[in-house]
Amino acid sequence: MQAVKIIIPDGLEFAALHLSRDPITGDLEFDWSPIESICAASGLDIAMFHDAPEDNVCALLTAWYMEHRARGGAIDLVQEQIIAEVQAEDALGAERVQAGPGTRQ
Repeated sequence: MQAVKIIIPDGLEFAALHLSRDPITGDLEFDWSPIESICAASGLDIAMFHDAPEDNVCALLTAWYMEHRARGGAIDLVQEQIIAEVQAEDALGAERVQAGPGTRQ
């Protein structure tokens, strides 16, 4: 896979995603307009994230969040949960990790 240069437009905050989890399914929900702005600034086709495996957009969100935190940005509890799930899946295997808030779904 080829690395791409991502440009976060000035003034675009991570919080603009409005990350949340569906309380029933645990699915990640967010506003796509910040991703569209990033794609426009970076010269990328939104389909690279929207119409591709979810790993693509999750990688973008995680990279953006890490940069956001490195610059002193506020903690986002939903993104922290996603990172913890990925780490648990890497350590234990995806079939042994329950996605979501940790409550029976």
